[in-house]
Amino acid sequence: MIEFIEGSIEELSPTHVVMNCNGMGYFVHITLYTYEHIQNKKNLRILTHLAVREDSQTLYGFFERAERDVFLQLISVNGVGFATARVVLSSLDHKEFISAILSSNIPLLKSIKGIGPKAAQRMIIELQDKLSKMEGGIPLSGGSSDSSLEALDALMALGFSRIAAEKAIVKVKKSSDGPMNTEELIKKSLKLL
Repeated sequence: MIEFIEGSIEELSPTHVVMNCNGMGYFVHITLYTYEHIQNKKNLRILTHLAVREDSQTLYGFFERAERDVFLQLISVNGVGFATARVVLSSLDHKEFISAILSSNIPLLKSIKGIGPKAAQRMIIELQDKLSKMEGGIPLSGGSSDSSLEALDALMALGFSRIAAEKAIVKVKKSSDGPMNTEELIKKSLKLL
């Protein structure tokens, strides 16, 4: 709903940032990873996720798209809420967390406050396949282009699942001779879906 907020930092702590966006202050919960990357900035764009509940609307902010993608995967795990996901990504950065899940590193996951052996196993079972696809696919690969990410977002907006859209985009990119713009990527991916 709110993709990002761009503005100046009014207040900053390791757990939150208050962003001044055209005279309106947004209180955004952040992870330590995001805090480390924004603490020396005056103005910035922070990616967000809006969590809407009966009694609250809470913004979570992320310095990188990859971190937000992992956060969204984490909150999809049964028994993992927003606060727990934020603690996990404050204890380990998103790359370390992916590595821990892919290598089934239960001791490392158990070292995170609030994560016991059952929760660690549940995360591995529910996320290993998803994160392995993200790691090798579009969202978390460092060399991915903006056109790939835009194409993925567009295909998901059209109702295709993330996994199917990623597979199509990867196939199109592999069969391509050179770089493609977003429009070409979407058109060719649609033919495979």
